Amino acid sequence: MTGGKGQTMWGGRFAATPSDIMEEINASLDIDRRMAEEDIAGSRAHADMLAEMGIISFDDNEAIQAGLDQVLNELRDGSFPFRRELEDIHMNVEARLKEIVGEPAGRLHTARSRNDQVVTDFRLWTRRALDHSARLIGGLQGALVRRAEEHAGTIMPGFTHLQTAQPVTLGHHLLAYVEMTSRDWTRLSDCANRLNECPLGAAALAGTGFQIDRDMTAEALGFARPMANSLDAVSARDFALEALAALSIAATHLSRLAEEIVLWTSAQFAFAQLTDEWSTGSSIMPQKRNPDAAELVRAKAALITGFYSGLQGAVKALPLAYAKDLQDDKRLTFEAFDTFDLCVRAMTGMVETMTFKPDNMRAAAAKGFSTATDLADWLVRELGLPFREAHHVTGSLVAVAEGKGVDLADLTLEDMQSVHKDITKGVFDVLTVEASASSRTSYGGTSPVRVAEQVAQWKQRLGLE
Repeated sequence: MTGGKGQTMWGGRFAATPSDIMEEINASLDIDRRMAEEDIAGSRAHADMLAEMGIISFDDNEAIQAGLDQVLNELRDGSFPFRRELEDIHMNVEARLKEIVGEPAGRLHTARSRNDQVVTDFRLWTRRALDHSARLIGGLQGALVRRAEEHAGTIMPGFTHLQTAQPVTLGHHLLAYVEMTSRDWTRLSDCANRLNECPLGAAALAGTGFQIDRDMTAEALGFARPMANSLDAVSARDFALEALAALSIAATHLSRLAEEIVLWTSAQFAFAQLTDEWSTGSSIMPQKRNPDAAELVRAKAALITGFYSGLQGAVKALPLAYAKDLQDDKRLTFEAFDTFDLCVRAMTGMVETMTFKPDNMRAAAAKGFSTATDLADWLVRELGLPFREAHHVTGSLVAVAEGKGVDLADLTLEDMQSVHKDITKGVFDVLTVEASASSRTSYGGTSPVRVAEQVAQWKQRLGLE
């Protein structure tokens, strides 16, 4: 490595230094310094393998490992002397290593390129980030399951088209998000498994003429195997695309729940109230309690999808193998994971502390003729009507109730028999919201009995017992 500006790692080919603007657009240190520990782990594994294969001496490897120990300590205690003119974290680590151990540091880069070095670090970072995000989702699931257990029998309106449809239980509603997030968890875990192949040793794009042991470095770094094609190894970013796609879907689920919290905490719904921790006020209207945390989750979910779209746009037209377009893959990926982390933590906090208002929920569930389907089902069971005829009779009774300004349960038996003479007073047994919800005992249904079963299963799966 020579002194001077910008090209200390690759300056032999160049007579002039890069312009200030070139240095600015080319530098990625502010972003990729987050991969410092992954970079050191990859260098440790690479140096051990080089020594084992007789490519460098064991003395050189010992010096390299000791130097990397010091570099790691400096990074952790904040004393590491970052130099932006060295472009990225990889050059910074190597330059500092040379300052510490001298000539042996120059042997570390034997049989590797920044191309395979960078993507190895990136895979290591993304694998760790996926595991972290999956754990956060597990925490949200735990919060949802606990609240579902608390409200297994709490009646609320179920909606289609945001119109009252049928009574459901709040526990059932919350468990729907447990199921959604369980698929998110699986997608993140599957992505971590799929990316778990090691690019190290692919070098710039064609492999290396040195007799290296890629299985050794892959195993040392916790990868399942080395990547089988050197061109693919340095150019593939589908692991990051898949990770961001999975985050985008998961964030969409968070956004849907956030939207419901916004609705539920409004004066018009009044189903729930957020605590002061998760609300803000107004600078002019002293009565306001705004669900800003939920609203921000909605907005940030769109950002995560934007990061995915940005990365897809960056890689979609790149020929093999490496192009500098890929430098921004880490910026987009890091920001997506950071944003998701913030969103899922906020959502967990809201779910854990939100106060529900069962009386308001039940009153809303009793409106809008929510037991109409129960009436139609009763006509099928008790009178033997074909469902389509029962549907028509029920619709006529809804029209009668609407004309009287009452709900179905408030009609008289004479009102009922004016539409169908064979209706008996037993019909009123199914027209309460409690009876309606309790009757939905099919697998996956909203009955409190089914909710309690699902809660028990989820508590076991999540280790909440």
